[in-house]
Amino acid sequence: MFRGDPALLGVSKVTLPDKLSPLWNFKTQGPVKSSPAIDQGKVYVGSGDGQVYALDANTGRKLWNFKTGGPVDSSPLVLGNRVFIGSSDAFLYAIDAMTGQQIWKYETGDRILGAPNFFKAPKGDGYWIVTGSYDYRLHCVDASTGKSNWVYESGNYINGSPAVFSGQTVFGGCDAILHVIALADGSQVKEIEGGAYIAGSVAVANDRAYFGHMENAFQCVDLKKATNVWTYKDRAFPYYSSPAISGERVVFGGRDKRLHCVNANTGKPFWTFSTRGKVDSSPVIAGDKVVVGSDDGRVYMVALASGKELWSYEIGQPIGSSPAVVENKMIIGCDDGGVYAFAPLMEKGK
Repeated sequence: MFRGDPALLGVSKVTLPDKLSPLWNFKTQGPVKSSPAIDQGKVYVGSGDGQVYALDANTGRKLWNFKTGGPVDSSPLVLGNRVFIGSSDAFLYAIDAMTGQQIWKYETGDRILGAPNFFKAPKGDGYWIVTGSYDYRLHCVDASTGKSNWVYESGNYINGSPAVFSGQTVFGGCDAILHVIALADGSQVKEIEGGAYIAGSVAVANDRAYFGHMENAFQCVDLKKATNVWTYKDRAFPYYSSPAISGERVVFGGRDKRLHCVNANTGKPFWTFSTRGKVDSSPVIAGDKVVVGSDDGRVYMVALASGKELWSYEIGQPIGSSPAVVENKMIIGCDDGGVYAFAPLMEKGK
């Protein structure tokens, strides 16, 4: 799923070597802003051409495609044998992961750009799905039937993916508010002032929410006390990228063309890494490395400890998609319509 887990921490359990080489690429007919999800040897990803694709993770061969009524910028959630994904046509889809057949679709009032998230149903053994929409609402539906459980209304567009933690979900909206909602019934637990438009997704660690906003700051908020812990400000550029959190390090991209790494407890910077374009892609931490795309058309791997560049590869068009890292592979989408897979050098001949 997007960011790897329901708290949206952006951490992969695998370790990557210092260098990767291209393994395969697959071309769609529209920009790939969706971030791939990988499950059981398959890659699932949406495209601006309105399709959801399933690809073989080793070869990039297309297994199936599923057509929606609009561009698919949302990232897929794979749960059991189903793929859940939103589309700009205002529907949330449940698709059979093996066949690509539609199981159900659920209609919201406007486009869905963020990735769906999931949690165990409060009663019983099924799962519920939560997704935000540009209809200003957070929707919760039953994963098996697509029937609505509850709807929560905010004051503006919901662009990012809701984070799930401790029986609650939290998301930042374009209403500049951090909304904390009870998962059981969709009731509001609290509202916390976010400072400005929050376009990206919020990551949650130790009851703290970490997020950037469009008024050029990145913040850490204590969700229990509803207070701001720290604010990081550097240059006067917005933060659209969603953060990755591992231990005391928080890593996020900025529209100042840089990747930032700060202390999770204090907000004090550890390092910044410069690219040649804005970094809207959300970084992934894999072991002691960070992988991220940039609008300069490159995908980068840097050392988590120092921010030193270890490897980069030029695709040539802006990369707003976030990488998926699994089993010695890194897969990312690009605005050129391609899905690109990279692997350690020795794997290429397999």
